[in-house]
Amino acid sequence: MAELKAQVHYGENDFFIGISPGGHASIMETNGERASAATPMELLLLAVGGCMASDVVDILRKKRQRVTDYKVEVTGDRREDFPRSFKSIKLHHILTGESLSEVAVKQAIELSDSKYCSVSATLRPTAEISVTYEIVPASVAA
Repeated sequence: MAELKAQVHYGENDFFIGISPGGHASIMETNGERASAATPMELLLLAVGGCMASDVVDILRKKRQRVTDYKVEVTGDRREDFPRSFKSIKLHHILTGESLSEVAVKQAIELSDSKYCSVSATLRPTAEISVTYEIVPASVAA
């Protein structure tokens, strides 16, 4: 079993410093009114988007697809009552590339969503996760 150990240090005034197992620091705030740093729930949205995006790029690379631009728009809908966990998360993948195969893109996203993305697998028992995608031709994106 692969154990990971992170640390979170209190930095006063509703700020915390997270240290990843690899030693990388991230600043978090718990008072979302300031908007000076990401909240833990915002970081969770970034984590699921980053997890899926890295899977998709890796799978498309193995399929010899050339991605020139890629972003994932992640939207989360939280419960009103406590704990205010996500009840649904939507990921919209927007890819650009020379002659990207729609079949390859669809397969890559489905594989990430159903098999490889550890973050979505962790969230899925309590949040409904849906994915959509669009391919923007390189000539339109330029």
